Amino acid sequence: MARPRTRALIAAAALAALPLSACSAGSLGSSSEEGVTAITLLVGNAEENVLAAEAVAEAFEAENTDVDVTVETRPGGTEGDNLIKTRLATGDMPEVFVYNSGSLLQALNPQQQLVDLSDQEWVGNVDQAFLDAAGGEDGTYGAPFGAVQAGAVLYNKAVYEELGLEVPRTWDEFLANSRAARDSGRAGIIQTYGETWTSQLFVLGDFHNVLAAEPDFPERYTANQVGYATSPAALRGFEHQQEAFEEGLFNEDFPSALYPDGLALLAEGEGVHFPILTGVVSELAQSFPDAIDDIGVFGLPGDDAATNGITVWTPDAAYIPATTEGAELDAAKRLVAFIASPAGCDAQSEGSLPTGPYPVQGCELPEETPAAADDIQVYLDEERATPALEFLSPVKGPNLENLTVEVGSGIRPADDAARLYDEDVAKQAQQLGLEGW
Repeated sequence: MARPRTRALIAAAALAALPLSACSAGSLGSSSEEGVTAITLLVGNAEENVLAAEAVAEAFEAENTDVDVTVETRPGGTEGDNLIKTRLATGDMPEVFVYNSGSLLQALNPQQQLVDLSDQEWVGNVDQAFLDAAGGEDGTYGAPFGAVQAGAVLYNKAVYEELGLEVPRTWDEFLANSRAARDSGRAGIIQTYGETWTSQLFVLGDFHNVLAAEPDFPERYTANQVGYATSPAALRGFEHQQEAFEEGLFNEDFPSALYPDGLALLAEGEGVHFPILTGVVSELAQSFPDAIDDIGVFGLPGDDAATNGITVWTPDAAYIPATTEGAELDAAKRLVAFIASPAGCDAQSEGSLPTGPYPVQGCELPEETPAAADDIQVYLDEERATPALEFLSPVKGPNLENLTVEVGSGIRPADDAARLYDEDVAKQAQQLGLEGW
């Protein structure tokens, strides 16, 4: 089978040419030879996404010779979000498209615009945390495309062995390990506020601990019944960041350091802990291949060892628009089922090496996958993983990264930052028109 075709999507020209009447995606974008059904798979234009999608299409076609899959790309960011919404509204969405799971999915009105896949066999083989993020009580709308990443602590295992440290299960143990690292002449905790987004992990990565203490927090938070300043569990993330600063545990250049600088400190053993999204492991593997096996992952510890776990960012999902009908719908469901299978995981890995585990039972990671991915897999296997709050609530303020920079720099106390973040969140919730705000 020839390598699947990839079309670059030129958004403005494509949309200008679209008829505005709703009709099936297959009738607009696909043509079929006799006995062959043609469908399109739409993915983001990041290189790893395109390579994984092409590999999936090729492997799927090899097993399903009666289906022809074209891979089409779209821009990322706000432009890509708007394009998805427009194509759904005009009935021009390809038969399968890859988009965010979590709160952004809810903005698509999935109950009306997407096919409910909850009756498909593959659903029972997918991690529940992902299913919660790709659907809800009303149905399951997507299959995982890509790997899980965590908001957690990357740590240098070689230094841990040298200093005789064990992976901490409580915040006090984490502080003790960080002090030991500092006292050995290293940065106990790496921070890189030259890129402000990296400052948020003390708060965002702590959500597993928040949910363990307050299981109904997402619902109450969305309904404006609780906030970061009024929830002791949620406030702890801000307090932890303030405490780490006051202990003098950060690298000296933390106000200006960029996250590649942080990766270098970690890989070279000059820093020991880096709270960050584990997706950066791919850059670690490229820049420090000799050190990658020394890098491990653990969840940001909370106050209770009994509820120790990790906060995860679930991958994107493959969805089918409700406008898909007939033979194209059958082919689309088969493609989505393939994506959510071990064979689909293998194809994705062949196209783009994963840096985290797949949330699908039976999927195995390639031998060359960074060891950090295996650490995340343990949390999933033991059901000690919680989706980040943004996958359980549409409420998230844009100013968090600036507030956490201030807390981590000793400029603003934790409780004041939490109060200001609640005010920031309220503005966004009002813009979304949520009840109770």
